[in-house]
Amino acid sequence: MRSIWKGSLGFGLVSIPVKLYSAIQSNSLDFDMLDSRDHSRIRFQRVNESTHKEVPYDKIVKGYKLDEDYVIMDEQDFQDAAPEKSKVITIESFVDIDDVNPMFYETSYYTEPDTKNNKAYGLLLQALKKSKKAGLARFVLRSTESLCIVHPVDNVLVVTRIRFGQQIRATDDLEVARDMTISKKELDMGLMLIDQYAEKFDVTKFKDEYSDSLLNIIKAKSKGKRAKVKKLTPHKTAGTDLYDQLMESLKVKKGA
Repeated sequence: MRSIWKGSLGFGLVSIPVKLYSAIQSNSLDFDMLDSRDHSRIRFQRVNESTHKEVPYDKIVKGYKLDEDYVIMDEQDFQDAAPEKSKVITIESFVDIDDVNPMFYETSYYTEPDTKNNKAYGLLLQALKKSKKAGLARFVLRSTESLCIVHPVDNVLVVTRIRFGQQIRATDDLEVARDMTISKKELDMGLMLIDQYAEKFDVTKFKDEYSDSLLNIIKAKSKGKRAKVKKLTPHKTAGTDLYDQLMESLKVKKGA
């Protein structure tokens, strides 16, 4: 793996030199856009809107439009905006990881100590495991300030970027009934159904079946064939009564 960031992870007066590695890899199939007439690849160009000529990558700069003029920015400007955050992941507090709403999660990065046998790295890892806490921190990655949590996964400290509070939209505009009446009988049946389907979380049980099916179709088409597609047959309930649907759901689960 190739590191995407190098700096330090700090808590209190302790500083741990670390590298960040992306913990996420894409399983989606990579499709090219083609001209339907001759199947030639379509390429996108960076074009100057005044001259209509392609601009070399090394001639492209970043600019922010202020009033009617652009202010041109360079990499040093971005670092100067928060020099202490550009190279440091600073843990500001420790929180219960269960208190972090899943809506806030973005993406995760593995950390690796930049020095061998770093005792401070091991200490933070074991302390987080023991306390069942996560570090809440801020740092700058690719010219963008990020909020993140630092948490242990097996024997590695993981940095997971999370959204800021103002990025989450309010629910006020949604037409959701706030005072819907649910009978005790229906609620008890719903709880029974949840209990019957409850199991320990094991993500390895789930695979990207869509991409596999799509790849089978691609391989079949390359041989001039059509892949067999398993048709979905939705289960129909006997009636529209919620209690009856819950009861039937319990029976279906027991039968499985």
